[in-house]
Amino acid sequence: MPDIIKPKIKKIYLLPNIITAFGLSCGLFVIFKMCMTGVGEVNEKILNSVTGILLLAALADLLDGAIARVIKAESEFGGLFDSLADAISFGVAPSVIVLKSLSAHPGSQLSFFATMAAMIYTLCGVLRLVRFSVSAHAEKDDAELAKANKKHFTGLPIPAAAAAIMSLTLFLFSDEFAFLADLSLKTKAWLLIGALLIIGYCMISRWKFPSVKSLNMRVASFRLVCMIVISAVFIFYGILSYFSIIFLILSWGYVLIAWSLAVLRVIAGRRTRVFEEFEPEPDDLDFDFDEDSKER
Repeated sequence: MPDIIKPKIKKIYLLPNIITAFGLSCGLFVIFKMCMTGVGEVNEKILNSVTGILLLAALADLLDGAIARVIKAESEFGGLFDSLADAISFGVAPSVIVLKSLSAHPGSQLSFFATMAAMIYTLCGVLRLVRFSVSAHAEKDDAELAKANKKHFTGLPIPAAAAAIMSLTLFLFSDEFAFLADLSLKTKAWLLIGALLIIGYCMISRWKFPSVKSLNMRVASFRLVCMIVISAVFIFYGILSYFSIIFLILSWGYVLIAWSLAVLRVIAGRRTRVFEEFEPEPDDLDFDFDEDSKER
């Protein structure tokens, strides 16, 4: 009897996808939680809770890729699943939180602009993920591109974007901010609208944002351990006592560092090699014209 030819079935590895599903569940829970919260009922306690859940989603997003690489379980299914999970957890959930926190009256001018800004942020996040997926596919055939992408990101990563939006929202509605300044809800709304637009642009921009893998600290091991321990103590103390402030400083500090490096690169000029790695990439839009269109 002739051998039966069995169709090839691609493996779908379980562990990384379970972690991705957990992160997606965190994002969905936040969205459903905010939808069930009434208008005007959003307070600092609720914002602390949903922020913590989204941080768990960010941790899951970090772990699933790392585990997949360690156990050599990377797959096309896992990559697509991870992108869809990130789009919901870090693209949709922060927009819902901002809109619910503002409690703007439906049909008002403020509600319209806030909704438009939230939609732009989410759309930019999805575009950022699509570009990342295309770039990751191109890395398979280009070792030089893969090496460069390990040092930096082109465009603000969507988890960092979500952290920036969440930290600002939490800070504006926290007791610490109320002690420092007394802003009206309308002023807070315009600040968040501006932040949504700015962060949305950062995600689709060609600016380069540093990766943790690019940090090379050439110090003695004992000094490095001491620095890490001391920094960890201050960070954990700050998180426990002043979570909204520390979260704001860390998330927006990352964005400001990338902006500063890009500006310094422009000041230094292209003739020098100073901050050469942070030269913004040119637009990669290719326009194809047929012969008829060229004649026109």
